[in-house]
Amino acid sequence: MSPLRAVPLPAGHPYTEQVVGKRVEAVPAEHYARLARIAYLVLAPSLGRNRRVLSAHWLAQRALAGGQGADPGCAYANVRLRVLRSALDAGLPLVRFARPRRAQLPPLVPQVWGLRLFPHSHGAEGLALEQALAGVSGACRAAHVLRGLEGLDDAEVCRVLDAAGVADSRAALLEADALTAPHSLLASPEFDPCSLQVRPADPVRRRRRGRSLLAAVGALLVCGTLMLMPGDGLGGPTIASAPLHTRRGTDQQSLDPAALHRVPDGLWQGSTRRDFTVWPTRGDRRGDTRLLRRALTAWARPGPAVAVSATPGTPDGPPMGPPQLLYAGEVGAATVVLFHDGLRVVRYAEPRDADPSRGAALDFSRVDGADEVAASALVVERRVGRIRYLTAPWVREAGLRDLLAPHASARPLPRDRYGVTDPFTGPGAAAGGRADCRSWPALQLRDGTAVRLMTDLGELTPVRLTSGAPSAPHDVSGRAERESWARTACLLPTMRSSGVRSVNSWTYATQPLPDGSGSAQWVCTRAETWRGTGSRVLAQFQAPSAQPPGSGPPGVVAAHAEDSPACGARSPRVLAGVLWKSDGGRWYVLAAGSRQFTSLTASGGVKGRAAGRLLALPARKGDRPRLDGLLTDGSRAGALH
Repeated sequence: MSPLRAVPLPAGHPYTEQVVGKRVEAVPAEHYARLARIAYLVLAPSLGRNRRVLSAHWLAQRALAGGQGADPGCAYANVRLRVLRSALDAGLPLVRFARPRRAQLPPLVPQVWGLRLFPHSHGAEGLALEQALAGVSGACRAAHVLRGLEGLDDAEVCRVLDAAGVADSRAALLEADALTAPHSLLASPEFDPCSLQVRPADPVRRRRRGRSLLAAVGALLVCGTLMLMPGDGLGGPTIASAPLHTRRGTDQQSLDPAALHRVPDGLWQGSTRRDFTVWPTRGDRRGDTRLLRRALTAWARPGPAVAVSATPGTPDGPPMGPPQLLYAGEVGAATVVLFHDGLRVVRYAEPRDADPSRGAALDFSRVDGADEVAASALVVERRVGRIRYLTAPWVREAGLRDLLAPHASARPLPRDRYGVTDPFTGPGAAAGGRADCRSWPALQLRDGTAVRLMTDLGELTPVRLTSGAPSAPHDVSGRAERESWARTACLLPTMRSSGVRSVNSWTYATQPLPDGSGSAQWVCTRAETWRGTGSRVLAQFQAPSAQPPGSGPPGVVAAHAEDSPACGARSPRVLAGVLWKSDGGRWYVLAAGSRQFTSLTASGGVKGRAAGRLLALPARKGDRPRLDGLLTDGSRAGALH
């Protein structure tokens, strides 16, 4: 049975109001956030997220300050046109000896000093859209925004683009046809310049620039004084200036390879704790002082040739003292160094047979509070879709298990004497989520107590996979749990690169389907992060399949939420519904709640009530009812959203 016959029940979000059956435009100032979003989406991504955020606000403010036009009914359209025109101007290349347009220059206001502003981090689909927008013209971005965010038809889009000064609006529309990402992404928080994350600018680099300026001023004063002195001007004392990193003892110590904390082999066996602090120092380059000094210097003061990345919520500043050295060695085509400073794991990688000054990578991942399982492995190399892990000393066996083949056995994964695994192809994240999800290799680790399943979601630490109720999640075991994960794994790309620590999948209800179509599973999947915030929840509907158990298509996402306690230890409840078409061609509203629900109610397009936590009501194609339910404590709760 194809899952395409199950349609989630989303909540609409029109931006215009309905008053006595008439469509009424809101005052443009009330749509400031929408205008800023339009500007942010149309501005060239090459400007960088901080510059785009500031420019988007500036363009929206300038457009509003220009007035709303003579016709109040066209006020919003007039202001939107000015925003589009300015955003398109900002993307024009600067021409030598030509006077630049005001929008091509950095914004006058707002101004932010010492901080970097950017919208919330992208999920897999948002990142794919960001990359796609970066590869098209400004006119194409504008056409895509007018279509997807503003809901204009192609004729109206051409009219607006022509008014904004686009030379060939039809060509822009044709170019926009190649952008296949869902239009709903344009309205997501990932492209909202009014809902921002704030991080400090690089304090070390700012301090360096300030000191360089003071040094230059001091040098001018000294030169001037020497020129005015009698004789050759060399009678004064010699002035010596130490390098920047030797100005403070703590800075010097943190950059000294000899001060690195090194853990001897076997210490973990007698320790009462099992985490990164008892990992022994390993690798064939752990005694290479020059390599370690380069890695520490890049960490403290990354230059323009160092590509820096950090998981959400992970500070990327310099070490506060000598860190722990976990590994230093040659891995594939790279030379890799791994550090741990109690809060973060830091990975430095440089080309193995090339000049390190030509490029290096520096990755940060938060690992505070890591236990024995979370500290089981670290990514030591990721190259062209292939991954190598460095495993913990207490890991006895490593293997690979395809989550999409729940009945197949795990195959061994060889490791070298330091615990580095052979390379293997990691799980892919195809554009659009799951189109090319034909296998999902998961890392299977056996320690002294249990077998764990972990997977790569694009960060230094693998993600632990568990099953069971939120009150007692456990490692995936048994045929039924592996079969459920086989239909859930292809939804994991939606959680990629968001600082995820663990993902639990819980079958909270089984529902007999109308018309004798079998039984469906309702599954809630929750991702917990290292930072505590940013959790992601997916409620999915797994319809019965004619294929063997565990071989059916991925579940349909009936509802999703971020930063919600649903399906977690604090609030182990969930309610979700879908519009489903039976084998007989009839449509039904199906809904299921967790054990905390005693009755369910549908209102709106479809009305009805059912005792218990399962609901099935006849419906028509396109119906969008609202769902809620009565809880055991007498209160009411709505569906996950």
